[in-house]
Amino acid sequence: MLQLRNTISPEGKSTASDLAFSSESKAGGGDEPFGERHEDDGLAMPRRIWAIIAISFGTALFVLDGTIANVALPTIARDLKVQDGAVVNVVTLYQLVMVMALLPFSNLGERLGLRRVYQIGQVIFMAASALTLFAHSLPALLLVRVGQALGAGMAMSVSAAMIREIYPKTGLGSGLGINSVIVASANAVAPVLGGLIVARADWRLIFVAAVPFALVSFLIGRFLPDPVRGEVPFNWRAGLWSAGTFAMLVGGIELAVHGGWVAAGIAVAIGGLISAVLLARSERSRTSPVFPVDLLSRPAIGISILAAMAGFIGTAGLVVALPFQLEQGMGFSPTEVGLLILPLPLTMLVVSPTAGWLSDRVSPSILGLTGMVIAAIGLFLLAFLPVHAGAVEIAWRLVLCGLGFGLFFSPNARMVVGNAPRERTAAAGGLLATGRLFGQTLGAASIGLFLSFGAGLGPIPMLFAAGLALLAGLGSLTRWRVAENPRSAVS
Repeated sequence: MLQLRNTISPEGKSTASDLAFSSESKAGGGDEPFGERHEDDGLAMPRRIWAIIAISFGTALFVLDGTIANVALPTIARDLKVQDGAVVNVVTLYQLVMVMALLPFSNLGERLGLRRVYQIGQVIFMAASALTLFAHSLPALLLVRVGQALGAGMAMSVSAAMIREIYPKTGLGSGLGINSVIVASANAVAPVLGGLIVARADWRLIFVAAVPFALVSFLIGRFLPDPVRGEVPFNWRAGLWSAGTFAMLVGGIELAVHGGWVAAGIAVAIGGLISAVLLARSERSRTSPVFPVDLLSRPAIGISILAAMAGFIGTAGLVVALPFQLEQGMGFSPTEVGLLILPLPLTMLVVSPTAGWLSDRVSPSILGLTGMVIAAIGLFLLAFLPVHAGAVEIAWRLVLCGLGFGLFFSPNARMVVGNAPRERTAAAGGLLATGRLFGQTLGAASIGLFLSFGAGLGPIPMLFAAGLALLAGLGSLTRWRVAENPRSAVS
C-alpha cells in the first residue's frame, strides 16, 4: 500500500515511474486478455474493451431507471386512482433507498469483491423489474421500486471502483469522462423513451425498459475485473446505522419541503446530522469503515466531495428552477421548454469526456476552478434573462453553464477516485455517488422553498445556483493550494 500511495500525486497524476512502467508493460505484450498485469495498467486488451461495454450498459440502465418514471407519474396516478402527491413517492422513495444503500454496499463490495456485488445488484434489479408487471396498486409498486433501488444501489456503489480497475491510471480521467457521457445520454433519452412507452403501451413497461441493458451487461460481465475478497468482515451495525442516518437526512428534507410537515422534517434532519456526527466518531478508529471518515480526512478527497456537493446543488437548482421560469415567467409551452433546455445536456455531453481526457494531462483543480467561474457567469446571465428573450439568447447562456459544469465534474471525480487507496476505491465511489444524490436533493428542496415563498420565478434561484458554483470553484482553488503545500499533500 505504501508503494501505491507514493505513485499518486496530490492531483491524482501519474509519476514518471508510472509512465515508464506503463510503457514497459505495453511493450511487453499486454494483449493477453487474462494475463498478468500491474495494478496501474488496468485490464489488458481486448478484455478492457468488453469490460468498458459491460460497465457502460450497466451505467445506462440505472440512469434510465432513475429518471424514466417522471413522465409517467400522472398516468400512474390516474390508473391506480391515487392523488398526485402520493404518486410522487414512486420517485422519491427510489432516491431515498438509493442514498441509504450506497455507502453500505460499497463497503460490502470491498469485502465480497466488486464484480460479485455489481452482478448481484443487477440480478436483484432485473427480478424487481419483472415484478412491476404485476403491480396493480401503489403499495405494490412502491415495494418493487424499493427492490429496484436496492439492486441499482448495489451496482452503482462499486461502478466507479471498477472503472479504476478497468482503465490504466494514466487514462482514469478519460474513463470517468466516457462514463459521464453515458450518464448524460441516458438522462437525455429517458424522458423521450418514457413518453413513447406511456403513449403507446402499458405504463408498467417503463420500469422494465432498462432490463435489456442489464441483461447485456450481465452476460458479458465476466470480462469485468475479477472479484477479490477483503479480509475484514462487513460491519452490519455500521451499515445499518449509515443507512438510517441518510434516511433521516434525506427523509427530513422531503418531509419539510414536499410533505408539508416543516417542523417534523427539520427535527428529523437535525436528528440525522447528530447521527452522522456520532457515526463518524464511532468509525474513526476502524479499518475500512462503512462511513469513510478515513477518506474524508484526506484533503484531496474531502475538499473534492464538498465541492461536488456544492456543484450538484447548483445544477439541481438550475434544472429545477429554469422550467418554472421559462413556462410560468416567460410563457413558453412545456414542449418548447424541453427544447430550450436541450443546449445544457448537449454541451455537457461534448465537454465532459474532453474534460476527463484533459484531467489526465492538466491539473483537475485548474479545470474545476475554470469551469465553475464559467458556470457562475452563465447562471448570473440567466438570472437577469430578459422577459422577452428568444431561443438564441437562452441557448448561449445554457451553453456557458454546460461548458462550466462539464469542465468541473469529471476532473473532480478523478480527484476523488484517483486519490483513494486502491482497496478503498469502492468507498470513494460510493461517497461520490452519495454526495451527488444528496446534493441534488438539497438543490431541489431549495428551489421548492423559493417557490413556496414566491421567489422562484425571479433572479434568486439562478443567483443561488451561481453562488453554489462559485463555492465549488473555491473548493477547487483550496484543493490546489493544499496540493502545493508538501506537508498537506497526499503522500
